[in-house]
Amino acid sequence: MKVIDLRCVQGHRFEGWFASDDDLAAQRERGLLACPMCGDADVQRLPSAPRLNLSSSRPAVTSLALPAPDDPQAKWLRAMRKVMANTEDVGERFPEEARRIHYGEVPARGIRGQASASEAKSMADEGIEVMALPIPPALKGPVQ
Repeated sequence: MKVIDLRCVQGHRFEGWFASDDDLAAQRERGLLACPMCGDADVQRLPSAPRLNLSSSRPAVTSLALPAPDDPQAKWLRAMRKVMANTEDVGERFPEEARRIHYGEVPARGIRGQASASEAKSMADEGIEVMALPIPPALKGPVQ
């Protein structure tokens, strides 16, 4: 398995695991390779040195491009995973469910879903606090 450093045109860095360079090319050609942060399919391979032989007496060093824990991209992705794990996806029923919770018709719980700009404004006018959150495409389905 090869770990390859990648970056989308938006500047998001991430790793991809591939069986070979040919596997990377095949996935790119079939449209299977996309940035986990923004879903952009314009992904470039970054130069990397997976093995550095510093001397014959020292073991080889393996290098992986993992985001640092305090990296803003990593923090944002962790926050989005937490939102996904702690809320119920009500889909297009979001405005209806938010109102039912606000008016005490159902027990309070964390929900997420879709609402148009006009629906969001209408809810805000009613005193219902909502916030738009762009969820990365990679988090919308099963995370590998």
